[in-house]
Amino acid sequence: MSSNSFLKPTSRRAMLRDSATVAGSAFLAQLFPASLRASFLGNAPWNAAQQSAPPADPVAAFRAQMAANPIQAQKLADNLTMLSGPGGNVTVLTGPDGKLVVDNFVQPAWSKLKESLDAISNAPVKTVINTHWHFDHVDNNGPLHAAGATILAHENTKKRMSEAHDLLVLNLHFPASPADTLPAQTFATTHKLQANGETLALEHVAPAHTDTDIFIHYEKANVIQTGDLSFNGIYPYIDASTGGKVSGMIAANDKILKLANNDTKIVPGHGPLATKADIQKFRDMLVTTRDRVGKLKSAGKSAQEAAAAKPLADLEDAWGHGFFPGDVYVQILYTTL
Repeated sequence: MSSNSFLKPTSRRAMLRDSATVAGSAFLAQLFPASLRASFLGNAPWNAAQQSAPPADPVAAFRAQMAANPIQAQKLADNLTMLSGPGGNVTVLTGPDGKLVVDNFVQPAWSKLKESLDAISNAPVKTVINTHWHFDHVDNNGPLHAAGATILAHENTKKRMSEAHDLLVLNLHFPASPADTLPAQTFATTHKLQANGETLALEHVAPAHTDTDIFIHYEKANVIQTGDLSFNGIYPYIDASTGGKVSGMIAANDKILKLANNDTKIVPGHGPLATKADIQKFRDMLVTTRDRVGKLKSAGKSAQEAAAAKPLADLEDAWGHGFFPGDVYVQILYTTL
């Protein structure tokens, strides 16, 4: 999803269910209109007393809500374009070697994505790269593969996509991805490829947003695509259920900052095109919020008690206007410490 909140039942299940009471309503309010939100809340584990019937296919309704966002194109270089809208940010590198696409929005946005790709050039899509396993970044692997593209990702992305996952905060179940949507080519640590006169350096990082994350450095264009290692101007989601750790998020952004200079264009997983200064602010926010929530957790506070203490109140205007406000982010962060 836009916040990528996959929460698979694990040993953390009790903690996550405990936090869902506060997180659920605020989280839903950021994603759904009132009518759809009421349907989900009526079926959620923290709100069983309500009787509203859920949508016939809640996962489809969930994807459709995100897919309603229009796609906007922004030129990053002569042959490199950023597409933004239905599930984060996508980059498209085009030229005589065919198109290379990094990430690919949610499935119901496929027709709009295809139109946008065709508008860039008539070259076929030859390579698709997934920055990590979450559905808003891999949902259109299937049609792109069917059109002849080879899918490339970290080996953990293939592993996670091959598993079923539950999203506890919305009481949604996602089955394992079909075989034809899985990455056909994987790597373990780093990978380089040449395409359309560009050199792309791919690097896997220690568990951060998930345990599957990579970032891509377009070396000639001086562009870095971070996937969900970076969010620009909003609180991120960190998926503890598949290895996410806030310490890893900080370390990953330190790596990105070392690669970048003041002219680097940085494509975050979500939010507008960023500069090095934007990523520095995001990294510093991660450190501040980690320290504040960590102090409350060390003092024995539960996730809900930590959120009720409002430790991020002074940051709300700057960071709390995205997918969820500070009290939800506190509880997400709590699970990743």
